[in-house]
Amino acid sequence: MAAILWSNHPFVRVIKKYPNRRLYDTEKSAYITVADVLKLIRQGDEFQVVDADSGEDITRSILVQIITEQEGGAAPIFTTEMLTRIIRIYDDASQTLFGEFMDRNLKMFGEQQKRFQDQLGNIVGSPLQIMQDLTERNLQIWKDMQQRFLDMAMGKTPASPAKPPPKETPPDGKSSAKKKKSSRK
Repeated sequence: MAAILWSNHPFVRVIKKYPNRRLYDTEKSAYITVADVLKLIRQGDEFQVVDADSGEDITRSILVQIITEQEGGAAPIFTTEMLTRIIRIYDDASQTLFGEFMDRNLKMFGEQQKRFQDQLGNIVGSPLQIMQDLTERNLQIWKDMQQRFLDMAMGKTPASPAKPPPKETPPDGKSSAKKKKSSRK
């Protein structure tokens, strides 16, 4: 019955949802709103929402409600096209792959964001250079993840890392270094 939470804290705040649609925070012994749950998420607090009558874990439905409310605001993340594609994936054989793909990418994004914040805290070089380096690295990681996802979706084995091109050898079979030595004599 435990929710899958985004870290491994031993303490999880329990929020009960009653039939009147009100949320009750058992830690504070007070009713709270969905906006208060959003604050808990932003603070990094761990919680689980349970139906007060059945004890069923309904955390996901509350999180989807929060996403819906956020998307209705002034700066939504998902475009209509993105949401349409996501909905189509629910009937597709690659639904599990897509879920794993999204999970890995969100974790990677969070890790990169933390690294960026850490680097900004310990500025050694130019902040602009740090940003550029992180952007280039993220772009390469994203491309690699997309390729692996496509390979898995098409039943291919993941592509092996690119090998460096072979060194060019002149038609006579001698390296350019040997040629230079012989021409000096």
